[in-house]
Amino acid sequence: MIIYFKYIVNAMNTGLEFYDLFAGVGGIRHGLEEAGFRAVFSNDIDANAAKTYNLNFSNPGLRPADIWKVDLDGSPECSLVAGGFPCQPFSIAGYRRGFEDERQGNLFFRILDVVDSRKPDAVLLENVKNLETHDHGRTFRVIKSSLEERGYRLKYKVLNALDFGLPQNRERIFIAAFRDRGSYEAFSFPEGRPLKATFRELLDSGVDEKYYYNGRPLYDHLKEYSISFDTVYQWRRVYLRENKKGVVPTLTANMGTGGHNVPIIRDEKGIRKLTPRECFRIQGFPDSFRLPKISDAALYHQAGNSVPVPVVEAVGRRLKIAVEHADGSLFESVHALDAYQY
Repeated sequence: MIIYFKYIVNAMNTGLEFYDLFAGVGGIRHGLEEAGFRAVFSNDIDANAAKTYNLNFSNPGLRPADIWKVDLDGSPECSLVAGGFPCQPFSIAGYRRGFEDERQGNLFFRILDVVDSRKPDAVLLENVKNLETHDHGRTFRVIKSSLEERGYRLKYKVLNALDFGLPQNRERIFIAAFRDRGSYEAFSFPEGRPLKATFRELLDSGVDEKYYYNGRPLYDHLKEYSISFDTVYQWRRVYLRENKKGVVPTLTANMGTGGHNVPIIRDEKGIRKLTPRECFRIQGFPDSFRLPKISDAALYHQAGNSVPVPVVEAVGRRLKIAVEHADGSLFESVHALDAYQY
């Protein structure tokens, strides 16, 4: 069973154009297109991510490139610039160097270049939940003031995938910025609903033996624990971490690359890790989303590095109403979205 909600689709679906920056495999694009936007520009530097992206999207496809080297002159106009800019410099799990990180932290300023060039009606950014408090709030103040200096008003909120139909405890901050005061005042973030699903509803049967630990070195450690059918675990290098019953912990970009943070479950055949397809489902991607024939390590990275699609869709539908109807003429439609059960 795939838990993937749909809000009400109405006659205002005109396909506002947007830029898909730091696109990864297209989680933001998938959510925004379900919300009624249309991508006109895509960028990411990851060649493996581009393989997955281009299996599922075209017009535009994704040609991997360093965003600093992309020529913005002559690029198409847009109503929205969107991107989950690299979060490792701000992550609790990382070094938390923020804008001092020469490799990634300064990429936010490239977003500002795009905003200066295209002057969109709105900007949508996604990052780790502690972005607001990083460096005693200084990092967030730079982000906020930089957009305000360009005439944008901001609203932001930490949203959890658990509240949008996905059994994953994944909290991320979303920042929505608007040039028009009416759009800013019309917009509010969705509240979500209590979770009704468990991770077991998203699992496959008949999983390949390669995903099982039975008979492998790690199994000798795992068998010492009482591993429940109703719980997801993580091997943290030297110990097994138990997570909240029925819920997957935050999927991370380093899954499968260092032997830790890999979600572990028990099924009728034994103890195994989640498959890449299951991880994509837990991020809200439907089974129609195709995965290329690349290494499992690369697919785990892509799933963990993506965004929960239903969360982006929910935010996108409200954002689209705000941009198209800055005068508040469709205020009741926002309440119709709130009333819709998923």
